[in-house]
Amino acid sequence: MRSDPDRLQFQIAARDGAARTGRLQLAHGAVETPAFIPLATRGSVRSLAASEVAGLGYELVLGNTFHLMLSPGPQRVAALGGLHRFMGWERPIITDSGGFQVFSLAHGRVADEIKGRRGRRPGRGTVLEIGEHGVRFRSYLDGSEQFLGPEESMSVQAALGSDIALAFDECTPYHADRAYTARAMERTHRWLDRCLAWHDRQGPRRQAVFGIVQGGVHEDLRRAAAERVSAAAVDGVAIGGTLGRDKEEMRGVIGMTAPHLDGAAPRHLLGIGEPDDLVDGIALGVDLFDCAVPTRLARHGMALAPLPATRFRFDIRRAEFAADERPLVEGCPCPACAAHSRAYVHFLSRAEELTGVRLLVLHNLTYLERLVRGAREAIQRERFGDYRQAVLNGTPPWQGAALTPSGP
Repeated sequence: MRSDPDRLQFQIAARDGAARTGRLQLAHGAVETPAFIPLATRGSVRSLAASEVAGLGYELVLGNTFHLMLSPGPQRVAALGGLHRFMGWERPIITDSGGFQVFSLAHGRVADEIKGRRGRRPGRGTVLEIGEHGVRFRSYLDGSEQFLGPEESMSVQAALGSDIALAFDECTPYHADRAYTARAMERTHRWLDRCLAWHDRQGPRRQAVFGIVQGGVHEDLRRAAAERVSAAAVDGVAIGGTLGRDKEEMRGVIGMTAPHLDGAAPRHLLGIGEPDDLVDGIALGVDLFDCAVPTRLARHGMALAPLPATRFRFDIRRAEFAADERPLVEGCPCPACAAHSRAYVHFLSRAEELTGVRLLVLHNLTYLERLVRGAREAIQRERFGDYRQAVLNGTPPWQGAALTPSGP
């Protein structure tokens, strides 16, 4: 792990068991941790302006290297002042490497962010070759042949000008056996060395780089990967790849990985962000989370809510809400709950009005922002265990302050 204050500074402020709060200082500002990171997949958090995302309390968003590489292209973004200026976001940005997307194409589990609910046309969105050099594939947009490898991924992220770039990795498929997982992990480590070498020669001076820990569900592989990545000249560490068949196994994988990471470095759990996963991950020492859950659910009429029996969500399109005058969730401070009824959002969502998606995105993002904010407050008061259990039992996250009184 390298220490370069011009790229990244991370100071741990409080601890409660493995859970911790901190302050991450990046080129474009500070981020209080633990934090949830909304996805700005194509340079936009779905349906919202950048100022609205900031107004909800978010300090960091994630841009998608794969999509922005294909359109509008890194050269155009760079010519227009970089991703911050392009999307009107003045706060920090992290960009993924594109590895998840290209390997999802290869292994048949195409993420919603890739297929965009449009499906793949013949000859588009397919992998042509995976090799030591990288991945050749056809664009899902126009069928053109594309290539993405360690150096290309870092070059795109440099052009985008993100505050944090993720190293290019081979994202292990869910059905891979141990031998394949081990080979993929070893290749990821070789690619990490290439990413760091390219970035050292040509990368933006103030851009930080995170390495990615792979290893599937295998404890020895996860330990080896955690130690290997922590020993490299990275500024932080992300936990990626297959995390298991269910939430219990996922918690086990995080639990077997986190103790072997550099304790002074920021830890990012990739692609995870449901309410119970957030509090469980924070309890295991994770600092940053990103996930499509709040925006993807909104597209399908789903609102986050303190409902553990239904995976902390409900379907506003159901007929029972057609005349319901209550807000989506009582006490929620979001713009949707403050001004509108379930009946109104039900109508908009059933009619597929864009305003319905917007209101649900505003609500879902508020829900997760308040959840991590409550976690930070609870950790500072050494009551995170109580807060976590209350959330898991169905207490709204904005009641976090009341759940964590000072004193014994």
